[in-house]
Amino acid sequence: MAMAIDFKKIAEDFKATNWRDPGSWTAIPKAVVLLAIVTALPVMGYFGLWQGQLEELELGKANEAKFKQDYLNKKKQAVNLDLHKQQLREIDTQFGALLKQLPNRSQMDALLVDINQAGLGRGLQFELFKPAGQEIVRDFYAELPITVKVVGVYHDMGAFASDVGQLSRIVTLNDVAIAAAKDGTLVMDVTARTFRYLDDDEVAAQRKAAAGARKGRR
Repeated sequence: MAMAIDFKKIAEDFKATNWRDPGSWTAIPKAVVLLAIVTALPVMGYFGLWQGQLEELELGKANEAKFKQDYLNKKKQAVNLDLHKQQLREIDTQFGALLKQLPNRSQMDALLVDINQAGLGRGLQFELFKPAGQEIVRDFYAELPITVKVVGVYHDMGAFASDVGQLSRIVTLNDVAIAAAKDGTLVMDVTARTFRYLDDDEVAAQRKAAAGARKGRR
């Protein structure tokens, strides 16, 4: 038979309890206070101590995953180190081959002569052949645009463009414009761009200027 709970008696016990004198408490108030303490201790422990530890544990798990991924990435790089070194050597070789296609400062005059001879060799008449301004200096090379105006027939102009493209040095033809002349020939206006690599002093000056520019922006 289930025991009936006398809520009225419990209410009277609480009302009559002197909370400042624990020694006079009856069983029910003592049980309620004990239950409250047992419940409050874990809650206080969680917010006062365990919560920070649990957050540190979660952070540690996240860092562990990151460290594992970093380790795997570095391990992969170490495994492929020889391949990367070989690729770097190939890039250096290709870069050196391209660099050799650029004349230095002392070879620029000879290159200009080669361009001129390519046109004369195809029977073209030069009406204009002069630099179109100052050199445009890049990181490791300089670009020199040359204004060219030649007169001739279409076939010879095409052959001239092909000959320029086959020079041992890099020369590009840009902004090509062809118009008919009064005598039935054609006039071609074009900008030829030649390139040369910078010598060590020029490269050093470039780097110094770039460093000064970066310092000035700070």
